[in-house]
Amino acid sequence: MKVLIVGGGGREHAIAWKLSQSQKVDKIYCTPGNAGIAELAECIEVAPDDFGALLDFVKYEWVDLTIVGPEDPLSKGIVDVFEKEDRRILGPTKAAAMLESSKVFAKDFMRRYRIPTAEYKVFSSYIHAEDHVRMMGAPIVIKADGLAAGKGVIVASTVDEAISALRLIMKDRAFGDAGDRVVVEKCLLGEEASFMVFTDGETIVPMVSSQDHKRVFDGDAGPNTGGMGAYSPAPIITPEFEKEIIDTIMRPVIEGMKSDGIKYKGILYAGLMINNNKASVLEFNCRLGDPETQPVLSRLSTDLLDICLALTDGKLAELEVQWKPEPAVCVVLASKGYPGKYAKGDIIEGLEAAKKIEGVTVFHAGTSFSGSNIVTNGGRVLGVTALGDDIRSAKVRAYEAIEKIHFNGMHYRKDIADRALTHS
Repeated sequence: MKVLIVGGGGREHAIAWKLSQSQKVDKIYCTPGNAGIAELAECIEVAPDDFGALLDFVKYEWVDLTIVGPEDPLSKGIVDVFEKEDRRILGPTKAAAMLESSKVFAKDFMRRYRIPTAEYKVFSSYIHAEDHVRMMGAPIVIKADGLAAGKGVIVASTVDEAISALRLIMKDRAFGDAGDRVVVEKCLLGEEASFMVFTDGETIVPMVSSQDHKRVFDGDAGPNTGGMGAYSPAPIITPEFEKEIIDTIMRPVIEGMKSDGIKYKGILYAGLMINNNKASVLEFNCRLGDPETQPVLSRLSTDLLDICLALTDGKLAELEVQWKPEPAVCVVLASKGYPGKYAKGDIIEGLEAAKKIEGVTVFHAGTSFSGSNIVTNGGRVLGVTALGDDIRSAKVRAYEAIEKIHFNGMHYRKDIADRALTHS
């Protein structure tokens, strides 16, 4: 079979890597891809949001399945376009993807179907939002309504920080139209975890649990990023708790969507805040998380192609999804300055040496070629991922591999997975 992957980050490299292990996959294409993906797939020069050109490519090359990695094409309706032409594509429709593309839609949906989440108010007026923040006090959370590449959520520890966040989103237009409306919500306390499931709109199959690190610096300091590392499993999510999350959050989403006349198909990701064995939803994503995908797919035993086909064809109930017992840890290597301004084009050294360490896979995110050299081409550059007998040994392997890698200004957190070790 031929598969097209839409996207070019660490998540998409992990998808390509897993698909390349399937004996049923003959050819992988990716747009735009990166230097790591290019080792496994043919990277094509078609813009991920040029749906007409992508559709023409799929028809011309007889591609059997398209997998959408990032949120932007999903929010713009790529699935609707492909399904109208009877082309197999993995991902939710534009209407279903509103769970991620609009924070207001998601919060109102959760309120309607009694899915646990923080108290909130929605504002399109800066003045009214500021008045509300002053009345509520801090800590408080400010969210841009639309997509903002993982940077549109600001947890403010003081009122001044919250007002600065409102100004950034609503007046400075840091995220463009995504800031036309804001959600101002109560700050939930506890421990964060990521919970992802496969669903064909009827059957729900949970993935192994994971936990990511959003802040740029050790000790969860500094601004939010797209994610500085992740590990799986998350000890805080026990098998009993997993069942409760499915029953109180994931299934009500799928059933609620169905009640609204929408069939939700693909991946559903819930970012959770857990406190006293109770989970509340911080956000929904309508695709695999990044960097959670890297450790999660590293633990997948079942052929990923079989899962994707079961999802698109409505046959998930017929498939048994199996996982490796070994934990996995992923540490993101970022460019200096990320999530702010950063340089591109720095040569990356030591990749081959890192890959030789047993149990280690180096997933590329922001990389490209400059002649024969692999160079930096983004904020998050690499995701060094390792399997181990336990979280501690997986972490040791990941950081051992990192010592082999170098590029100018390379930044990474030193405490990825430490939170998991406190549970052991």
